[in-house]
Amino acid sequence: MIVTKNGRVGLNVEHSWADAPVTGHMWENVIYHEYFTYGYDESGHSRGQVRFEELPNPSRLKWEISSELEETIKSSLIVAEKLLKDVDLHIYVHDIFGKRFSKKCKCSPDAFVQMALQLAYYKDMGRFNLTYEASMTRLFREGRTETVRSCSIESREWVLSMCSENFTNAERIKLFRKACDYHVQQYRDAMTGKGVDRHLFTLYVVSKYLEIETPFLKEILSEPWRLSTSQTPSNQTNLIDLNKFPEFISCGGGFGPVADDGYGVSYVFTGEDLLFFHVSSKKSCELTNSTRFGEAIKQSLLAIKQLFE
Repeated sequence: MIVTKNGRVGLNVEHSWADAPVTGHMWENVIYHEYFTYGYDESGHSRGQVRFEELPNPSRLKWEISSELEETIKSSLIVAEKLLKDVDLHIYVHDIFGKRFSKKCKCSPDAFVQMALQLAYYKDMGRFNLTYEASMTRLFREGRTETVRSCSIESREWVLSMCSENFTNAERIKLFRKACDYHVQQYRDAMTGKGVDRHLFTLYVVSKYLEIETPFLKEILSEPWRLSTSQTPSNQTNLIDLNKFPEFISCGGGFGPVADDGYGVSYVFTGEDLLFFHVSSKKSCELTNSTRFGEAIKQSLLAIKQLFE
């Protein structure tokens, strides 16, 4: 938990034990009870009964750190600071329209955004690339995630139609719906255990255990995810009415790029008419720029909107 001088608080979460929805669910409960169950008085003090009249003054803990551990801490700090300084983070707030419009177009909000990301990436980099979208597998006990490969033959055909003058808007809409339908089916398959990437990873683990080298797995698993994306769920608990209490709207969280020359994009649907995008890349890469890609996302969303108007 990171608390700043102005009273704002955020979370830096270690990922191995759980995924973002779990942390988000927990945090929504904390925020709700902090403000609505307990709350604060007019002077800013938390409400409640004092359980202890006298408490001992806090004392600083003194740690016994060996010289070897101290050197390890120092070297780890250098690595962490280098990674931190290399992060190019841009947060784009899209308040022009949200999932209300995509539903009006009879389109999945997630598929709508994923197609916008494909168009934005093509316009930004001039090519298509392997794209990762996280899907939850919490229908299963101890389920975590599966991969939705958002860059498909169908999405490619639609993106190319948007960049060509040889297509009518009616043709583009038809290709868009086809790409969205395929994406939704991919997502359903991933959620219900019919994805491919976790199976491939299992084969990789078994091959390492058996000391078997396979050209297929070597090629498949060496391909970089230059566009890594994930939708962060918002207001899972429905404890707070964000229309009534807009001050509790959160832009969610984000993550870094998976590839050195790639982008990490986390997006949050807040209510019906608001979208947040966390765009990350590495400053050391001359090919990427998070602010530029954020603008490409905006223009792609607007381009899709214009198709249906």
